[in-house]
Amino acid sequence: MPNMAADAKKIAIIDCQLAGISGDMFLGALIDLGADVDKLLKAVEEIEGIIGCGIQVDIKKPTKKWIKATEIKIRAERELKMTGAKLIGVIEECVERLKAGHKARAFASRVVRTLIEAEASIHGWNSDDVHLHELGDADAVVEIVGSAIALEDLGLFDARVYSTPVAVGGGLFEFSHGKFSSPAPATLEILRSRGFPMRGGPVEAELSTPTGVSLIVNLTDIVTNFYPAIKPQKVGYGAGARDFELVANVLRIILGEPVGHSLTMEEVVVLETNVDDVTGEIMGYLLDKLMGEGAIDVSIIPVFMKKNRPGCILKVIADRINVDHLVRVIMEETGSLGVRVCACERRALLREIIPLELVVEGVKETIRIKVSRDVGGRVVQIKPEYEDVRRVAEKTGKPFRHIARIVEACARRLLTGGG
Repeated sequence: MPNMAADAKKIAIIDCQLAGISGDMFLGALIDLGADVDKLLKAVEEIEGIIGCGIQVDIKKPTKKWIKATEIKIRAERELKMTGAKLIGVIEECVERLKAGHKARAFASRVVRTLIEAEASIHGWNSDDVHLHELGDADAVVEIVGSAIALEDLGLFDARVYSTPVAVGGGLFEFSHGKFSSPAPATLEILRSRGFPMRGGPVEAELSTPTGVSLIVNLTDIVTNFYPAIKPQKVGYGAGARDFELVANVLRIILGEPVGHSLTMEEVVVLETNVDDVTGEIMGYLLDKLMGEGAIDVSIIPVFMKKNRPGCILKVIADRINVDHLVRVIMEETGSLGVRVCACERRALLREIIPLELVVEGVKETIRIKVSRDVGGRVVQIKPEYEDVRRVAEKTGKPFRHIARIVEACARRLLTGGG
């Protein structure tokens, strides 16, 4: 779901559709955008003190297929191979010592826990005791803590973050558990658990790592195949360690402002199917079930179908993460053999529901108010919840529309500073 609290006046686009994403590529791109290197080096010093191991960080500016990028190489004096519980403790202690803000601390904690939960799920182990092999080394700690600090320095925890589907490469590669196909099991598990789209290729190599995808799934608000309308201001390139013959091994992050500030852009998915042999009772039941199972909206449109038979088009608006489940519900309840799935954009106001305690016609009630604002914070629309207005109307014996007008007027005065 998009982060409604994010400041839509600032946009970040993570373009990982070409060469995927790893922790060092992500951190390199943030440094390339202007994140403070001294803050990163201070974070490394804190990590060294906590784990009792020296860490060397080299920052270079190589050229990858004629693209100048920032490359970060992290080397520790020895291997650590921490357990899940130890890794969580190290990262959370480090961001705490660095006096990072609440959003940076929460982000670092989410990222490391995502990694650990994926490994535990794959091996069937307890999260605290899971042995992380490559993920439990010093470079993962630096990449997670450094990224949290760099994101905070760039102000990106208050931005609307978009991402492309992530390239995962292909072919076989060697790691601590032996030979496996790309993506690695932990990478695939993280993407699966978050419903984050991936695509294979464009080269035979492991392009995305567990740390990289854990960073991106915990930061992204919207996944899109195409960039939103944006006025680009900065572009950062993070370099991967390998060189490919036909592909620039870089991660690109673009910062900018949206074109126009009045509305936000959201990605939704429209599900459709035609039915002509389902009773009205079933369709009514299905509408309620789909709404209860997570659909944003459901419409039933009467139409004439082949052989002039009356039927209907079932149209459902859904979040991307709920698509497969809702399609299954539609097929099971209607007997449909296929459902059309179309991803699209919608422009929307920021929405929130605010409970207000109001006295209406002598009756004191808590009434939920649906408030819509533009990205500048201006209240555009105020609408009280139907059930709450009906409850007051029944208690007072007054017409529904009379109560609704009073509630809306009171709410508007309170929410717009009118007293």
